[in-house]
Amino acid sequence: MTPLTPLTPPTPLTSEAPTPRPSGDPSMSDPATPDPTTSALVASVSTASGPTTSAPATPAPAPSAPTTPAPAAPAPAASAPTTPAPAPPTPTPPVPADERLRRWRLVLGGGDADGTGRVLTGTDAAVDGALAALYDRHPDDHSHGHDRTSTSAGAGRSRTAGLGASVPSVVRWLGDIRTYFPAPVVQVMQRDAIDRLGLATLLLEPEMLAAVEPDVHLVGALLSLRDAMPETTRETARAVVRKVADDLERRLAARTRATLTGALDRSARTSRPRHRDIDWDRTIRANLKNHLPEHRTVVPERLVGHARAARGVRKEVVLCVDQSGSMAASVVHAAVFAAVLASLRTIATRLVVFDTAVADLTDRLDDPVDVLFGTRLGGGTDIDRALAHCQAGITRPADTVVVLISDLYEGGARDGLTKRVAAMKASGTQVVVLLALSDEGTPAYDRDRAAALAALGVPAFACTPDLFPEVMAAALEKRPLPIPAG
Repeated sequence: MTPLTPLTPPTPLTSEAPTPRPSGDPSMSDPATPDPTTSALVASVSTASGPTTSAPATPAPAPSAPTTPAPAAPAPAASAPTTPAPAPPTPTPPVPADERLRRWRLVLGGGDADGTGRVLTGTDAAVDGALAALYDRHPDDHSHGHDRTSTSAGAGRSRTAGLGASVPSVVRWLGDIRTYFPAPVVQVMQRDAIDRLGLATLLLEPEMLAAVEPDVHLVGALLSLRDAMPETTRETARAVVRKVADDLERRLAARTRATLTGALDRSARTSRPRHRDIDWDRTIRANLKNHLPEHRTVVPERLVGHARAARGVRKEVVLCVDQSGSMAASVVHAAVFAAVLASLRTIATRLVVFDTAVADLTDRLDDPVDVLFGTRLGGGTDIDRALAHCQAGITRPADTVVVLISDLYEGGARDGLTKRVAAMKASGTQVVVLLALSDEGTPAYDRDRAAALAALGVPAFACTPDLFPEVMAAALEKRPLPIPAG
């Protein structure tokens, strides 16, 4: 019998990456290295506006040629059942050339330079229009009514980029992007619209606030406009801030309470622990003098364990938060965490926010929204003055953790910050410095001051909200902090 010849896998269609459109967005300048915002938008465009197909996979090899089986021995009367081999995976077909061109056209935005010649219709055209209104203009151009007419490749029409200066046009655009994109991408586009097109003042309109997707960055923008906010908008703004604060608290509160409660239990010691509370490592180290080599054992004259059921305050935590404009997301997260920490009976929590002045918001910790509306984003920075305020209220240095959340750009005494931290450490206070408390990665920060703090044994690093409970637990137990790599 002639053996079967394996089929040759189909050659995937390829296409050259066209030159990106000449928009004002620098993130589109190199298609080989898109920034995360562009990648998120591209991925959501492919999902929202058309079927998504995966890259071609190598087909499973064809079965080999059959051979004449040898005579089989008689089968036993009873044999164990065998599990059938799983079926080979179905090969994924290659992406059609027309679909590749459609995706590139949505990425590049049309115009004479996109090189695709692809016509967009229906939902694709609507998605392209929503993207064009935001990204087909220079980021420094805040003239919302400015028209940039460019003929879409193959579309045969003139397209206008821009959201317009009126609230109704922006509200319609917000409705469009919520239709075509998932919530995380909508939040990115909202932030870009505020930053690129100067739309922050439109947030003062109630109908505008009712149309936006609430997120941490939107809360920061609202807080920065607090003084200019009319009474007709203030309640709507509080509702937006309330929704974001409640969402964060639901996501973070339970884990934070569980982590810190465990850390507090482990940090307290007793010489008469219950059996399940014995710390065996510490007990063995405390009784090494009673080692009996001939019996290969240690006689535990003294037990060391974790104390439990203490009802009084055992630790004090002071959150000292920079409220300059660049720290908006950190202020929002810090307010929520401060409220959660204040709900723990064994931790006495204080919240201090500062720019060139210092405000103690401890009496508002029962409501994160009140805390946030008590902040004043923007202005200068005097970190040394804020730490001096915190230090003055410390009564039990050995049981106190001070968390400074700041990018360390100091407007006050240049050496005051490092001297203040050194004095606090010398008194026994645990000092933690976070460059940011957000999901935005490492921010811009004063590297010289960060290096000076590291020389004192106080590393400065950016922390995500998910990592913050672990950082606080380590600080309360006085063990090394879980500093993220990089």
